[in-house]
Amino acid sequence: MGSPLLLAVAETTHNVSIFAPASPQADAIRNLGILVLAITGGIFLVVEGILFYTVFRFRQVAPPGPPAPTTDLNVPPSVASEPAGSTPEPPQVYGSQPIEIAWTAAPTLIVFVLILVIGRTLWEVAPDTPEPRAGDNAVYITVIGRQWWWEYRYDYYNGRKYGFTTANELHIPISDKEVARPVYLTLQSADVCHSFWVPRLAGKTDLIPGRTNRLSFRTSEPGLYVGQCAEFCGTEHAKMLLRVIAEPPESFKSWLDHEAEAAPAPADEKLREDRSVFLKQSCISCHPVRGTERDTPAQRPTYAPDLTHLMSRNTLASGSIPNNEKMLRNWVRDPQKLKPGCLMAPFKQLTESELNSVMRYLLSLR
Repeated sequence: MGSPLLLAVAETTHNVSIFAPASPQADAIRNLGILVLAITGGIFLVVEGILFYTVFRFRQVAPPGPPAPTTDLNVPPSVASEPAGSTPEPPQVYGSQPIEIAWTAAPTLIVFVLILVIGRTLWEVAPDTPEPRAGDNAVYITVIGRQWWWEYRYDYYNGRKYGFTTANELHIPISDKEVARPVYLTLQSADVCHSFWVPRLAGKTDLIPGRTNRLSFRTSEPGLYVGQCAEFCGTEHAKMLLRVIAEPPESFKSWLDHEAEAAPAPADEKLREDRSVFLKQSCISCHPVRGTERDTPAQRPTYAPDLTHLMSRNTLASGSIPNNEKMLRNWVRDPQKLKPGCLMAPFKQLTESELNSVMRYLLSLR
């Protein structure tokens, strides 16, 4: 089974630190974090420094031995019982105007500075989303959080409308010095609250039922960026991973055009029989497969990931297990062993022959 984080570690060690930004938006958040850390760290050092100085400077050291007796009736009992050589409580200061002005003005100034800096950062990381237009080199994607996987609908790229749906692995184009290729995400939830967070690319943004939030970023560094749903959303919250593949524009365009194609019809008779077995199972009631006779846009199910190009993905179960023949077979037979609590029913009722047919058909979806 393994931890969801072990999958990322198994491929290579991926950096998920906010202090290693790979986009201008993440860089602005990093700078804000350093500023806030510096200010709060300075406050901590000043307060603790005064505290330690006061404790050390005004400490009282009582000599050994019993308290010195006194017969003075005017000495309060509390002082009469103090150890010899000690002094009464020092004079108390009340109503000091300079002190009150200082401890009011300093926090007010700090809060005012933080409000200005946070406002500027929000302006940088959350600009208004423009309308798609030809030649804008921008990709528009609708992200829908589900229990417990991510649905991605690619709406536009460079002004061209696409409209196909995929799952769990988000592909984006990288920018270069001549051309910026921003990514605009429309964030929605199909069930409960989720949170989209890829630390090196952008800030944490919630997906809330009945509400649409937006997020944008761009990067010039190709590679795999990993993240996590950052809002507890139920049993398998920990295995709702995020995988963002940033690639050169040529590779991205090739992937985009391939994904936009409907699933090709099987070329040989054996696969046609396998597809027939697959379509007779209840899988097709939840998982859409474009290009099949059971697929119509009006009745296309959205309960589970689109399987049209299943084997083009590197992982299954929202990034928690690798996508290969062995793991896929185990997943189809009993997903609860790999992701306990997930909403996919086990298919233990399949005979070995039926399972082999289903597997051959799924493995052909590339």
